Order: sequence, then C-alpha cells, then structure tokens
Amino acid sequence: MMTASPAPFEQPIYVVRPLLPSLPSYTEALKGIWERQWLTNKGPLHDELEGALRAHLRAPYLSLTGNGTTALSLIFKALELSGDIITTPFTSPATPNSARWCGLTPVFADIDPVTWTLDPNAVERAITPRTSAILGVHIYGMPCKLDALQTIAKRHRLKLVYDGAHAFGTEIDGEPISQFGDATALSFHATKFYNTGEGGAVATPDPALKKRIDLLRTLGIQDETTVALPGINGRMNELQAALGLANLELVEQEYRERSRVAEIYRSRLKDIDGLSVFELPSHVRNSHNYFVIRIDGSGRMDRDRLNDRLKAFNLFTRRYFFPLCSEFPFYRAMESSRLENLKVAHRTSREVLCLPFYGKLGETNARRVGDIVEYVLKT
Repeated sequence: MMTASPAPFEQPIYVVRPLLPSLPSYTEALKGIWERQWLTNKGPLHDELEGALRAHLRAPYLSLTGNGTTALSLIFKALELSGDIITTPFTSPATPNSARWCGLTPVFADIDPVTWTLDPNAVERAITPRTSAILGVHIYGMPCKLDALQTIAKRHRLKLVYDGAHAFGTEIDGEPISQFGDATALSFHATKFYNTGEGGAVATPDPALKKRIDLLRTLGIQDETTVALPGINGRMNELQAALGLANLELVEQEYRERSRVAEIYRSRLKDIDGLSVFELPSHVRNSHNYFVIRIDGSGRMDRDRLNDRLKAFNLFTRRYFFPLCSEFPFYRAMESSRLENLKVAHRTSREVLCLPFYGKLGETNARRVGDIVEYVLKT
C-alpha cells in the first residue's frame, strides 16, 4: 500500500483536451479561405473533408453536418420516423433530446450488464404498435449487439439507427461500424477523439438516404428556385472543415499515444479492490474516445467520493453518464423511466468514471494519475 501522498498536479488535468494541429498549419489553411471568400455552403474544403473521412472511415456514404446532434435529427427526418423510438438512458442528453425535438417519443430500455449498450431483450419487450425505430448507442466505442438488434428491427419492420458519437474508427472483425444499421450519426465535437471544433456526420449504406440527408441539411434547397423539402441549415462550414482536414493528419499519432496511456492505466490500476477497467472485446478496434473505470463499492469508497477527492489533486474526472437521461425532469414521469425497468443502467451510472485521456497527457502524467487514484482508493 502507498503511504506517502502523491503531489497534486501543478496545472489542472481535465478528462479531455481537444486534438489540435499546430497554429501555423491551421493558419495556412485559412489563407485559402480568405482568398476564395467562400465560408460555407459546400465549399471546396467541405467536399475535400467529406471525401477524406469517407475513405478514412470506410463509410459507404457520408454527409458532413454542423454537429452530431444535427446528424441524428437529419436521420430521423430523412427516415420519416414518427411515434416511439426505443433507446438507452445511459447516454448523452443529445441522444433522446434530438429524437424529441423531431417529434418522436424516446422510450428507454435497459442496458446489457457487460457491454453497457442496449439489451436486445429489453428492446423486444418495449416494442409496441407505436414504435418506428431503435436507436442504439455505441457507448465508449463499445458496439451494440448488432446482429440481435438487426434481427429485431427486421422482424418488427423497424428502422435501426446508431449514435456513434464515441465510435470514430471503431471496427468489428475489421468491418467499419458505419456499415451497420440504416444510418449512424457521428460527432466531431471538441471532446471527441477526432474533432472539427463542432461538427458531425451521417454515415449510411443507403445512397438514396445519403441524397435525402444532403438535401435536408441545406434547407431543402435543390437549386436557385426550387425548395424540395422543409429542411434545416445543418451544414459544416469551411473553418470547421479546415480544422478537420488538419486534425485528420494527426489521428494515427493520437491513437498510438492514447493506446500507450491506456496500457499504463491498465497496468497501474490492476488489482485494486473495487476497481475494474471497462474493456472492449479483442475483435473490436477501440475508438479510444474515453478510458472508463468502474468503482463497484466493494472497496474503501464509492465512485462519487473518489470523484470528489481527486479534485484536491487538481485531477478532474467525469461521471459519464450520470444522471441517466430517464432521470431528467422532462422524462422522469414516463413509464419506461421507472427504476424497475432500468436496474442495470441505474447501477452502472452510479459506478462509472472517466479518467483523463488524451495523447498529450503523456506517459509520465498517466502514471501520476494512476498513483493518485490508487492512493485515494487505498487510504
């Protein structure tokens, strides 16, 4: 057992830091934007990034959007969904809120105790004549139970949509995550592994859906005089695209650096009572969006006390995702939000903690984080 208290960090260590290119490289890209005076509306950098990401992610079809929430909303509108959509409460508010904004009613189903993604059995029980779709979340890059959800969707003639905000680069047996379901929404928010500041995308295997998404994201404007659909402004601008192109050159290095941080965490945090590391199966390529531990209460303290005590060391973790979306005031009264329907999700939300995780954290700081977490848990 450690006896001496580790020194606090001199500067705050936050759970994420955005991936950023060098300022000169980004400034160089901005020069072209200034010269062209083309800031938005499918500029050349937008189209270049859309093609580059489609190739990088091996997505059949891909449409850039202004953010990940807009990507989800465009999918719902393009698929013409109505009624209920079954989803997980263990996710960002963006997941159910975007559905509600589009006139859908989120219906919450419990999660699997191992993968923390939608439990197919719970999904099956939640289906009613009002159900039009299933909305799975690849939480922390952990793929949903794809085959089971696809079977359920097909049997009940439901659309199958995925929130892939944590799944940039996730692959299953070498197959990219974007090839599954009717469509997948991606987020390029600053907190994500890959970012364009704000931004997102829709990936789909359906060329007709891609065409409809593209029309909806541009206010439904087909040409100078024709507005074919009641769309919205869901476009990504050239400034975002320039940042995205510069960051795309850095993702492989960032992935290697995060992999090393993850190795150090795993080594440093093993064999601590009450703590376990959330692990993806060996056949899944980890997106390395977050590094997640679970504090199950069998040790000296619970998750919330650990989270609070770490702040004294200038170390800031996040309780993603707590509280559950089903506990928000505007969802709390729904039948599907009852605790007895969401026992696994409720317990999980009280035990998970995301540690600082980004390439520039570095090996030395990763070891210090491990030292502090171990010290706090054992003293």
